[in-house]
Amino acid sequence: MRRSLLLIISCCVVLLGTLAVANAQTKLPQVKFRERTLANGLRVLSVMDKSSPTVAINVWYHVGSKDDPDQRSGFAHLFEHIMFKSTKNMKAEMMDRLTEDVGGNNNAFTQDDVTVYYEVVPSNYLETLLWAEAERLSSLTVDDENFKSERAVVQEEYRQSVLAPPNGRFFYVLDQKSFTAHPYKRPTIGSIEDLDAATVENVIKFHDTYYRPDNATLIVVGDFDPKQLDAWVDKYFASIAKPRLPLPRVQVTEPARTGEKRFMEYAPNVPLKGVGITYLVPSEKSEDAASLMMAAIILSQGRSSRFYQSLVYQQQVAQSASARDDLREDAGLFDLVAFVANGKKPEDAESSLRAEIKKLQDTPVSAAELEKARNLIVTSQLRQRETNLGRGQALGRAAVLLGDPNRVNTDLEQLQAVTAADVQRVAKKYFTDENAYVFYYLPESARPKPSTMDGQAKGGQTK
Repeated sequence: MRRSLLLIISCCVVLLGTLAVANAQTKLPQVKFRERTLANGLRVLSVMDKSSPTVAINVWYHVGSKDDPDQRSGFAHLFEHIMFKSTKNMKAEMMDRLTEDVGGNNNAFTQDDVTVYYEVVPSNYLETLLWAEAERLSSLTVDDENFKSERAVVQEEYRQSVLAPPNGRFFYVLDQKSFTAHPYKRPTIGSIEDLDAATVENVIKFHDTYYRPDNATLIVVGDFDPKQLDAWVDKYFASIAKPRLPLPRVQVTEPARTGEKRFMEYAPNVPLKGVGITYLVPSEKSEDAASLMMAAIILSQGRSSRFYQSLVYQQQVAQSASARDDLREDAGLFDLVAFVANGKKPEDAESSLRAEIKKLQDTPVSAAELEKARNLIVTSQLRQRETNLGRGQALGRAAVLLGDPNRVNTDLEQLQAVTAADVQRVAKKYFTDENAYVFYYLPESARPKPSTMDGQAKGGQTK
């Protein structure tokens, strides 16, 4: 009995200690970066880490799909592909040979606000890759052959990611119709029609406008000598001239929403009907960004989340349900998406989504939910920073999108400082009926047939 009592006391002490540790703010290792800017405007950030003989190179260009020319959506994405073609001194696809053939890798991605290219290679190939990045910045071959071949690749990506998947059109239209004025309404992947209308002259102008040293941030993380890195950067990048052309920035501001709008979208291959609700939210630089991120995790991350427990498990109104904080440089969206279970109606899923939002607004989230969200965020960031590439991309996001590279060291504290009251506050502030755009995604067979009277009223004929 006495031994059992001592054991219980002991377990309680351990449990209390564990909870105290869990509730204390986790401190990530500081990213100790060096920063310099060349005379031509190129920004250089570097982090030395000799724990492995590898190095990650990132080049962030501050140009994304929001910068696509009017009626030429897909240009930023198209350039992501063209940058892997030939230059004055490199054959097409040579970046693959310089990385994959020495045991490394390379890739790129295009977002609304940036286009990013990166390589990971053994550190003794750092100079070679710096030369290659400078080469494709200064001497890219933008000709009719490269343009047409990569345009065809991008158009095929559109078919595979938008037209072929059952829900491809749904997610495409959520972006396209959730913005009314800002160029975020042009989805990053572009459209076949806009790309068909483009000319090689359009492409050359886009390249000359945005692919320039004063619009680029070079980030190097890994095993290198700082003095040697500076010498190589000066050798290969310093001679690239800064263009005299002005560097345009999007000046359009998305207006506040003043009332709910509803959209009915139809597609030929819709196995499960979809419901989407988007709310307009501020920039990722906003003080509310951390609270919105926490709200998304609480609503839909994992099987213990509110959406899964309520819509999927208990009510069985949805096959899946998610919330996403889609934050961007200028303005963002907070998306709710549910795919309706067989035998249920879209109206049922919409009602359930709104009910969960109402609970978030009316009652503070529990301490356990908040702690789970914090743990997920901490885990994600710790995993990202285990690699040179992950640290480089975290630093790039802080420097280019958030405007301050040191936010790579401070943002986690902001996230961990979010309280239940903060989550409730942003839910009340942004998740309102006046700020909601509602989308129903239905099979083509559900599209209403035009009536005879409709045809006569329009001066047409019906069969």
